[in-house]
Amino acid sequence: MILFWFRRDLRIVDNAGFFHALSSEDSVLPAFVFDETILKKLPENDARVGFIHRELHTLNDTFKKYNSKLLVTHGNPADCITSWCNEYNITAVYTNEDYEPYARERDDTIKNLLEAQGIAFKTFKDHVLFGPDQVLKKDGTPYKVYTPYSRVWIAQMEAQGIPNYPAEKHLDKLHTMELPPLPTLETIGFKACHNPIPKPNNSLELMNAYDATRNFPALDSTSRLGIYLRFGVVSVRELVRKARKSTLPTFLKELVWREFFMQILWHYPHTTQSSFKPQYDRILWKNNEEEFEKWCSGNTGYPLVDAGIRELNQTGFMHNRVRMLVGSFLCKHLLIDWRWGEAYFAEKLLDYEQASNVGNWQWVAGCGVDAAPYFRVFNPTEQVKKFDKEHQYIKKWVPEYQSPDYPAPMVDHKEARIRCLNTYKEGLNS
Repeated sequence: MILFWFRRDLRIVDNAGFFHALSSEDSVLPAFVFDETILKKLPENDARVGFIHRELHTLNDTFKKYNSKLLVTHGNPADCITSWCNEYNITAVYTNEDYEPYARERDDTIKNLLEAQGIAFKTFKDHVLFGPDQVLKKDGTPYKVYTPYSRVWIAQMEAQGIPNYPAEKHLDKLHTMELPPLPTLETIGFKACHNPIPKPNNSLELMNAYDATRNFPALDSTSRLGIYLRFGVVSVRELVRKARKSTLPTFLKELVWREFFMQILWHYPHTTQSSFKPQYDRILWKNNEEEFEKWCSGNTGYPLVDAGIRELNQTGFMHNRVRMLVGSFLCKHLLIDWRWGEAYFAEKLLDYEQASNVGNWQWVAGCGVDAAPYFRVFNPTEQVKKFDKEHQYIKKWVPEYQSPDYPAPMVDHKEARIRCLNTYKEGLNS
């Protein structure tokens, strides 16, 4: 019997690894492990865990129609997988690739344990169109700038086509054993989060309008696909196929950005903690904890910054345009280390994706690949004029704006900009 290990691919349709498992001669036992290493870092009402739990039930409901069931537990993945292999006489474990540093280390450990027992461990590319070593320069080195990477990515996509893996057509290969019921959230130490997670919008109409509307947070015209892509509820290949049909390539290029940052993290895993450009780690951050708390609570006195943070704190989402301003404000106006902001977003964002989060934070700080130059400092007041001039978004999340209860700006923009430039120059020249 083959064990298929679901991870960040919580769907049946167009699932590469699941398709390959079901296409083999053996029956397939689908399984999922709530990884205790990850769980213990999360608050007990983390909505992402509830989202995963919901999607596992959706999978299980489909499997029941084939007289089958999903095997789910929580614990150390290496212990759980090896135990299952012995209990169910597993001959091979199939799963889809995960490129984050922790996942790579975990998978190497499990592969070695299984192969020592004569059990194959097979992984498949699924949550990207191109793996981290498939879009390279002619000399075999990775791209560090997005634009040439995107040109090659798109050219390869057009030349090679977009594969499809219809696992849904082979569900008759699922096992028919009796298995224990799925654990409740309480069993794994979590509580239900009652904030609804919006349904994604991957319509062609949205993609066609994306370029014109994506920068205006009051329109709420983004796809909300982040969490669905993060956990593989939606196939990236399906999105690429649809995005190719749109009138402008803007939405497709956002998908390419996602893979660009993933290959950067794969080639340079140290960037989770260190600047890609090492000289930027010489910057002497101010790191004032009281000022960081004002930023975290959305009380900076800059309304677009505060609206973004409050949206994040209340919903687990922040509009993409606002994310850039919020991040830039922390690093450049307050001179707080980008790693503090990255960690805060990692805790709060429903669509948290390590590669994109690290990549984008280093972008706003000026220390990453293809980064905004350090002397580019967003003016929060001008950003309001450009993207929320009617204050619709601001008033939604900062109802006390323009009242005596709203705080004065915690820093002066001009003074903060000069301080930022001087601090960066001193650090880079030290």
